[in-house]
Amino acid sequence: MIAQPRCPVCRHFLYLDTLVCPFCDAELGYHILSRQFFSVRKGRAVIDDQVWYTCSNRGWECNWLVWENAPAGRCFSCRLTRTRPDPDDTIALSKLAKTEEAKRRLILQLGDLGLPIVPWDIKPGGLGFDLLSSISLGRPVMIGHANGIVTIDLAESLDDRREALRIKLGEPYRTMLGHLRHETGHYYQNVLLTNDQDWARCRDLFGDERASYRDAIKRHYSMGAPDGWHENFISEYATMHPWEDFAETFAHYLHITGTLQTAAAIGIHLDESGTNLRDTDVVPLGSYRDEPVAQLLSDWEWMSEAFNRINRAMGFGDLYPFEISPAVRHKLAFMHDLVTHAPLTTEEQFLLVYPQETERA
Repeated sequence: MIAQPRCPVCRHFLYLDTLVCPFCDAELGYHILSRQFFSVRKGRAVIDDQVWYTCSNRGWECNWLVWENAPAGRCFSCRLTRTRPDPDDTIALSKLAKTEEAKRRLILQLGDLGLPIVPWDIKPGGLGFDLLSSISLGRPVMIGHANGIVTIDLAESLDDRREALRIKLGEPYRTMLGHLRHETGHYYQNVLLTNDQDWARCRDLFGDERASYRDAIKRHYSMGAPDGWHENFISEYATMHPWEDFAETFAHYLHITGTLQTAAAIGIHLDESGTNLRDTDVVPLGSYRDEPVAQLLSDWEWMSEAFNRINRAMGFGDLYPFEISPAVRHKLAFMHDLVTHAPLTTEEQFLLVYPQETERA
């Protein structure tokens, strides 16, 4: 579970992207193994007798620390970026900073769930990110996934551009973090499905992914989603092809668990004595690893309704503008089984990141 981060100097609560404490001006670095902030002096911090340095991309707002024996001066998240804008493209790099922030949040959640992250530069087919700007390149950048590499268009970090696309495509939700969660879902489909039994069950729920993807794209963008799609899919985009249905469901599993985890970290819960939503308390958990999916979805049903009401009170749309039908519940149950099946420990994840090290200094 990600503990609610505090400043190590003044103990005020901080956002995960904080570089300098806004309350006491302490320079800070985020330590991914302990999920805590540490005070940084002259670009370094000593944590449990180990030296950690600030990421070489700190100038572009990366606040993560780098282990002294790491193979590069970039933090783990930055190392996962295979392609980025040219150093002199300052406009694109400013958009990169916002996208990298979303990616760091994604990486932390994947780690908390115990999912393996094998970097692209360590193993063929490993996870990597090409972060490109359609504005700088002067050509479209197709957001997608291929052989472990997730491609993201940095131009979508511009609110007006992303919102225009959301409206054009008829989507109720479109964010950079949402893109990242969806595209990594494609990566994990091949990572988590390891035997014929899992693949058979997956195809029974989502359909046969071996169906022509090109034909599916043509059909989807010419005819749209089928009538009554809400009964079986979490979104219109999920109806296009079994690959997209799996990735959309994976993304929503991360939306749900990530939001509940944050609610738990800051102490948000529903007290039956003070709410008219239901007659029993709803207390979100930091982790649902050892809980049945029914508990996860029940907590989410009530908490998301509360969050939606809060959003509406501010004049915004629903925080979670989706309907979870019985068929989608079965898909999320399958995802819960996959994700919670033998999750990795922090030490095991560390060895995946730095496989050349047999023991930590």
